[in-house]
Amino acid sequence: MVMTFSGHRARKRFGQHWLTDAGVLDRIVQAAELRADDRVLEVGPGRGALTERLLQSPLASLTAVELDRDLVAGLRQQFGADPRFRLLEGDVLELELPPATKVVANIPYNITGPLLERLVGRLDRPAPASYTRLVLLVQQEVGERIRCRAGSSAYSALSVRMQLMARCQGVCGVPPRCFQPTPRVHSEVIVIEPLPAAERLPVSVAATVERLLRRCFAARRKMLRNTLAGLLPAEALSALAAAADIDLQQRPQELEPQRWVALAEGLNQAEASAPAPLSSGDAACGHPDP
Repeated sequence: MVMTFSGHRARKRFGQHWLTDAGVLDRIVQAAELRADDRVLEVGPGRGALTERLLQSPLASLTAVELDRDLVAGLRQQFGADPRFRLLEGDVLELELPPATKVVANIPYNITGPLLERLVGRLDRPAPASYTRLVLLVQQEVGERIRCRAGSSAYSALSVRMQLMARCQGVCGVPPRCFQPTPRVHSEVIVIEPLPAAERLPVSVAATVERLLRRCFAARRKMLRNTLAGLLPAEALSALAAAADIDLQQRPQELEPQRWVALAEGLNQAEASAPAPLSSGDAACGHPDP
């Protein structure tokens, strides 16, 4: 017997919370700025509340990815007659995704990190797909970390990474009452616009930024003078920080993304110009007398 939407209960293991607020659903569609040539990827259509609104827009095609097999039949029955609609059953982290220009998703919060990495990529390894815009419903705490500025208590390594890979902005907050069943956390709609390839960091710089972020944010309460110690001799580190307009008494959450880039570029230059260590043959101090 095929389970219908009316007989389906939200499953905790899939992180299912249905967004039921019409105003928020409309804000999501508006934020996507859909055009007639857009091919949209929707992650987690659930019972199709957002899917229905997306198909009322002038988009060219909509591919929805749903993991819960008990929802698939209902989605196909409800939207299968629209030639623009395609449904993939499976895990969005594992499936081969079709080409798309935009992503719209009310994502399960337990896969936010891996999904962002799949859709946007990492600093040193951009995602192969080139989405122009992602409109995501995420946990409010995560949304704040993605878009907040240096100096904020929420500012983290994730903030730096995302802001160096994309333009990020908030759309609206979403309280628990907008969902069924009601979650325990507040949510937020955010827009992420990945930077084009020409504006992304060179891989060598991106890799060094990543190395610095891991090193410094692992001890975010310590001053940079302490967390960066050992990378270079003290005088060289002070000169590098001054050239990057960084005060070594600052803590990592006080540095804007571009300061991390300047620090990484300077460190790469310093490491490239450092004398190579002597080999055992080079260590000989002269030639024997003839």
